[in-house]
Amino acid sequence: MLIIGGGAVGNAIAWELSRTTLRVAVAEREGDVARGTSGKNSGVVHAGFNNRPGSLMAKLAVAGNRGFARACAELSVPFRRCGKLVVALEEGDRAILEDLRLQGVANGVTDLAWWDMERVRRLEPGVHGLGALYVPSTGITSPFLYTVALAEQAAVNGVAYHLNAPVTAIRRRRDGFTAIAGGERLQTSFIVNSAGLYSDAVARLAGDGDFRIYPCRGEYLVLDRRAGKLLQTPVYPAPRPGIPGLGVHLTPTVEGNILIGPSAEYVKDRDDVATTGPILEALFEEAKVLLPALERRDIIHSYSGLRSKTVAKGEGRFGDFQIAWSDRVENLIHLVGIESPGLTASLPIAVMVRKMLAQRLEFEERAEFRPRPVPPPRFAALGAAERAAAIADDPDSGEVVCRCEGITKREIRAAIENPLGAKSIMSIKYRAGAMMGRCQGGYCLPRIAEILVQEYGLHPAEIDFNGPGSQLFSGYVK
Repeated sequence: MLIIGGGAVGNAIAWELSRTTLRVAVAEREGDVARGTSGKNSGVVHAGFNNRPGSLMAKLAVAGNRGFARACAELSVPFRRCGKLVVALEEGDRAILEDLRLQGVANGVTDLAWWDMERVRRLEPGVHGLGALYVPSTGITSPFLYTVALAEQAAVNGVAYHLNAPVTAIRRRRDGFTAIAGGERLQTSFIVNSAGLYSDAVARLAGDGDFRIYPCRGEYLVLDRRAGKLLQTPVYPAPRPGIPGLGVHLTPTVEGNILIGPSAEYVKDRDDVATTGPILEALFEEAKVLLPALERRDIIHSYSGLRSKTVAKGEGRFGDFQIAWSDRVENLIHLVGIESPGLTASLPIAVMVRKMLAQRLEFEERAEFRPRPVPPPRFAALGAAERAAAIADDPDSGEVVCRCEGITKREIRAAIENPLGAKSIMSIKYRAGAMMGRCQGGYCLPRIAEILVQEYGLHPAEIDFNGPGSQLFSGYVK
């Protein structure tokens, strides 16, 4: 069984199948999992009211929301059930929000309520508007820690990960397929196409050209954690017709920052994750309407991600998830158009794929399902007594490498020694949380490089930022 794509959905499928006796492999084009859309979104666990009743998006989002807290507890991933406010900024927005509420009820989200501004300000004093739709079941998580945790536990339970392995050819055999991934020949009887932005390209490689993905770029601003006191609840504007998304919103993160975004701009290049001055400026101005206390000095970073949309510009906000056996190529499952709420829906999608496979394959539940090695707790979040105990257990817990975020050498070591063997700077950043503070790695990046060289035997020229071709050093100067 070969899963193509190492995003949240591909790894959820790997995690689900690693509970069985199936032999499973994952081919991921990047040097680590969660390097595409799954690591570049808001981290919101949606309630399921934004999508058309009866659609797969709606059904799987509602199911995913209900089980997300339990899955995060099993995976030791942060999750907070924080609720959401969808704010009316104009009188006409009240009718839009009422339509959303009724759509939510049709989808099974029955706890939505209209709040006037007096009640909104009791929850979020700094929010501006005329009132809001309150959505108590919305949550937030860390999208990269979630995806990494799925992958690492799947790997511990026998799933083979092939990183830096873009699939460049798929050839039919009498009893399955030969896929060329990163130059390696992988023999498999079944393929699950979970390649996200490249799912249409993978379909064409396999001989099925019925799909087309339209990349849509969303840019974000990241605010310093000191701005986190301004907001504890995700705040969205009432959606506007013609915008291919949910509008520019403010989202607190589980790390304590605030995200502003995303924008929504169709682009031709599905690797185009640039950020642009005019759009970032517009993001801040739109966000300031919702939260007037925002200050530019709190902006510490920007980034962008790409949605894999199945609707072209002007054809609507959302298509629907397409999850089905290929009707042209035997033993090939396509997952196409898995944009937001794909993170929320990832585990129900995985269960759905397992059920589809069970119609054609015989397999059993594994006798033993092993937990992944749980990373050490964030030292910065420990109390004095817990810190003393951690240092007594491992002196590296007393050496702070990332001053902005309080990340210790022990946490950096745990990130480097991950079950997938990913060693890039971004792999360490995403797992440990280093380089995410105000200086964005200005202090800790050289120290992390030093650890990789002195304690893990890497030559400086082997240290890359985000996979092959992104080397940071050419060697020693003396």
